[in-house]
Amino acid sequence: MLELVKAGGWPMIPLLLLAVLALAIVIERFWTLRRKEVLPPNLGEEVRSWAARGQLDPAHIESLRRNSPLGALLAAALDMRNRPREQIRERIEDTGRHLVHRMEKFLNTLGTIAAAGPLLGLLGTVVGMIQMFLGILDHGVGDVNQLAGGIGKALVCTATGMIVAIPALMFHRYFRGRVAGYVIDMEQQATALLDALDARAVVTARTRVASADPAAAATLG
Repeated sequence: MLELVKAGGWPMIPLLLLAVLALAIVIERFWTLRRKEVLPPNLGEEVRSWAARGQLDPAHIESLRRNSPLGALLAAALDMRNRPREQIRERIEDTGRHLVHRMEKFLNTLGTIAAAGPLLGLLGTVVGMIQMFLGILDHGVGDVNQLAGGIGKALVCTATGMIVAIPALMFHRYFRGRVAGYVIDMEQQATALLDALDARAVVTARTRVASADPAAAATLG
């Protein structure tokens, strides 16, 4: 392995650095994008229960905001719970864009590695071929086996670039798909919370009417 790295020449250095960086990003994203960290089980049901019972004090909401990306999205909706539904939805969409940006952290870098790997590998191969042909120009063809070995060494960089780029591209698409799936689930939970808030508002309105005018409350019921 060490001999192959030496044979590739200096372009192998950035390729190896890209490989290490890609591996670090993949490990970090696997850890950060665990489902229980993004969408804690039963969190949506718990928040809807808060809304139904009116337990929406600032301490609850702030704790929810720090809980997870889903918690931050639901907390943004609760911050606007006394506003019209459209305004709450706008706040959810704004918060969702920030959360998606956070969940896609480093994915652009991973995509860049997937695109740059083959190009760096090709550059290394071209540099190796140029050096080999300049040697032929100075000293002649010489041993054909040695010439074939030189071509093989030059192609090491291309192979390394592919080895780096293919997994990077696969994981880039995988993580993008995982984030997209999380976004759909978070939207469903946010919509369910909006419905719970609407139901709570209707109950509150009926209670107020009942206390002020029992006859009107009977009509609403």
